Amino acid sequence: MFSLFRKRTTLKLIVGLGNPGNQYRHTRHNVGFEALDRLAEMIGLAFDKEKFKGQIALGNWNNSRVMLLKPLTYMNKSGESVAMAARNNVDNPEDILVLYDDVDLPLGRVRIRKDGSAGTHNGMKSVVERLGTRNIPRLRMGVGQDMKSGNLADHVLSKFRPDEREQTADMIERSAKAALAVLETGLDSAMNEYNKR
Repeated sequence: MFSLFRKRTTLKLIVGLGNPGNQYRHTRHNVGFEALDRLAEMIGLAFDKEKFKGQIALGNWNNSRVMLLKPLTYMNKSGESVAMAARNNVDNPEDILVLYDDVDLPLGRVRIRKDGSAGTHNGMKSVVERLGTRNIPRLRMGVGQDMKSGNLADHVLSKFRPDEREQTADMIERSAKAALAVLETGLDSAMNEYNKR
């Protein structure tokens, strides 16, 4: 176990990745923020503090202390915020769940994984690098790929088209419910329920 994690009171850290600022609202790269906002609504928490280079919401749910975190470091440095929040607060990496967009999944698809590489996602790469382990549960939200432009950065920073918005809203809702299921019934049960097509 890597030294960042020290045995403390059990705390579950749920992280949504995105970019701060109004210009990034409702872009593909910010669905992690949006799903975390919805989860906060579901469990009655508010992002009323700035700490660990991010916005946090703290509370109790299902006999666990829960921290929701939206890093304000911009996507490529998300790991800085996550590592600061995890230090001395989280027992082990398995008590973290990271929600983020994934261009390798079709629009609307939700996938939960226990571990693995970060793929092409720079925010998740930063999290893996700063925590020093790939054993970090994650919830990937499909935003599809724009094969016409061929520019990945332009695609993930673009807003959803009108014909995509209903499907995107449904994905954000299901992602929030999936994160809640992880809190309530555990990772394996949530994977069995939400990894179905």
